[in-house]
Amino acid sequence: MPEKVVIIGNGIAGVTAARHIRKFSDKEILIISSESEYFFSRTALMYIYMGHMKFEHTKPYEDHFWKKNNIQLLQAFVEEVNVDNKTLRTKEGETINYDQLILATGSQTFFRGWEGENLNGVQGLVTKQDLELLEKNSQHIKKAVIIGGGLIGVELAEMLHTRKIEVSILVREAGFWGSVLPKEEAQFISRHIQKNGIEILEATELDKIIGNKNNQVQSIVTKDGREIPCDFVGICTGVKPNIDFLKNSGIQTNRGILVNKFLETNVKDVYAIGDCAEQKEPQSHRKSIEAVWYVGRMMGETVAQTICENKTAYQPGNWYNSAKFFEIEYQTYGQVLAKAENHIGNFYWEDIQHEKAIHIQYLKDDKTFLGINTFGIRMRHEVIDRWLSRQMKLEEVISCLKEANFDKEFSRKFEKQIQSSFQEQYSKVI
Repeated sequence: MPEKVVIIGNGIAGVTAARHIRKFSDKEILIISSESEYFFSRTALMYIYMGHMKFEHTKPYEDHFWKKNNIQLLQAFVEEVNVDNKTLRTKEGETINYDQLILATGSQTFFRGWEGENLNGVQGLVTKQDLELLEKNSQHIKKAVIIGGGLIGVELAEMLHTRKIEVSILVREAGFWGSVLPKEEAQFISRHIQKNGIEILEATELDKIIGNKNNQVQSIVTKDGREIPCDFVGICTGVKPNIDFLKNSGIQTNRGILVNKFLETNVKDVYAIGDCAEQKEPQSHRKSIEAVWYVGRMMGETVAQTICENKTAYQPGNWYNSAKFFEIEYQTYGQVLAKAENHIGNFYWEDIQHEKAIHIQYLKDDKTFLGINTFGIRMRHEVIDRWLSRQMKLEEVISCLKEANFDKEFSRKFEKQIQSSFQEQYSKVI
């Protein structure tokens, strides 16, 4: 009989692992998920709420794809993992055997223990169930307060804004997503979000959430004593791995499930990938947990090789991510630190309409290119990735921006402006 691989979680990490294991082997594959029967695009949840698509449109594969590729699906909640017997027990009462187990359980909203966080009308936005709850809550929302200024926070703000709900966002820093974006960019994005009708309360933290006699949120109180009336609070202060069910399993955890470079846990034949995996030895300037779609996909591809007897170390390569802040597309490549260290230099350019921006970081001593953030400018991933791997110098990067840009009209219009700004800032001729 073929070996049985069980994957808990049907997000991008788990599904990528399943697809690649099937590509390389005839192993029996079972994917278990409590969230949904079929894999769907999590990044598309906001567009369901905004009326741009239906849930069935978010499924990358036809429902018959799984049977055709001999991949079994089970919608159930795994309550317990017994690594000695190599079995799982579900909430529904089923016992499932495995030969190899891949944990791809994703993440959930990270509530910080605030007073009132369990009131009706307080929620995060990570899962399909969160979206369903938001739809239910939205029937009565007139004023919303969002806690936290990250990518989920801006998505939730845009979603609520399309329903003509008044929205305020509380952020700790002096600019939106200031823990990740350098100061100029955080302020650039703050201005853009505010231009779209969203209030941003900078350098402001939540103290508590107040409810009425019906256990419904009615206001929040900030740490500086301000009370803001609202009937909805969106918690967007980050996510945490779904690992509670592993508490007595013997599988080592910290914030996430601890894995080595081969994505192996401390238990033989048990692996972890995606949002729930925590690298014991992350690469320089990389986080030990990276809850990003691209990382999940790459981990899924990697662990499939090892499962199929081609033991392969996870090599994340150069950092990359992308998102949108309302109309402005954002891409980040390599290393661009919010607070650059003394040996790192910065080049920042913004167009006069405040709709496009570029931020490049480099080593001061030899001008080696470290990374770039772009706003309103779409770059070619493979080109920037090659520049980073080649350790190109700053001047060459500036002179070759047109090679990386998708938009030829942008190159013609702004290239000279960027080069002039560079020359002005550094008194150099390219």
